[in-house]
Amino acid sequence: MSDAAKTAPETPAATPESAPAPRQPRTLTVRVQRSGPGGSNARFDDFRLPVRPEDSVLDVLDRIRVETDPTLVYRHSCHHSSCGTCAMRINGRERLACITPMLALGADVVTLEPLRSLPVLGDLMVDMRPMFAHIDPDWGYVRPVERASTGVPHGVARYTRLENCIECGACMSACPVSNGTDDTPPPEPRRGGQDGAHPAASQAAGQPARDQEAPAAPQGSGFMGPAPLAALNRELARQPERREELLHIGKGPHGERHCRRHLACSRACPSGVYPAKDIMDIRMMHGGGKD
Repeated sequence: MSDAAKTAPETPAATPESAPAPRQPRTLTVRVQRSGPGGSNARFDDFRLPVRPEDSVLDVLDRIRVETDPTLVYRHSCHHSSCGTCAMRINGRERLACITPMLALGADVVTLEPLRSLPVLGDLMVDMRPMFAHIDPDWGYVRPVERASTGVPHGVARYTRLENCIECGACMSACPVSNGTDDTPPPEPRRGGQDGAHPAASQAAGQPARDQEAPAAPQGSGFMGPAPLAALNRELARQPERREELLHIGKGPHGERHCRRHLACSRACPSGVYPAKDIMDIRMMHGGGKD
């Protein structure tokens, strides 16, 4: 199988988002991981309730919070897969709660857990700062489709969205290196000169930025993770004049060397982004090859 095939997200036919939902309501058990900051006092609470055919996982969480337990902690915003804030593990897979139909999961018990690799703030909510600590705020984002407010201009057939990453953290959670489940030997340190470290990565290692407490680094090996490396590769395309500087970050102590090509990041992405390809692009640009 080619790398392109292996890194492709699961086909729509294989995802619950596109499966035909049952027509009749069913009573299901929703099993939610509960904990305090840092995952303290972790437990699972079960909620049994009727679920309608049109209900997403996020709809059901909202009902539990409003009708049963107002202390339930989770994030949500747009309700249509644009913001990425409701990413979580649903029956063991990284998904967006807002576009995952409950009944299409085909299970009597639906288990909800927070994303891995990022510190838990409470229940299903994680701290995203360790991921953003490796993404320079000066790096550009180009999303023409999001700037449009009055429809398609005359003479333009359609908009092309140039930035599909919604920064949900699903790839960070799915990556075995980031989440600590990788069992391959760690890479050897490179020789010849100091490794390049992103200033934001140094902040994550213990140097506070802008008088804020620095967030803990992602779990695992110190890998910055797929999302920051994908953002770095997009910045390389946008600013080729900064190639040397940006590649210095990509091959630094938190960079692409930690990637073991599990390709889980690309399969988990709900927006069809291919972080594994971005990482390989960076590796190839500085002569790292495929191994």
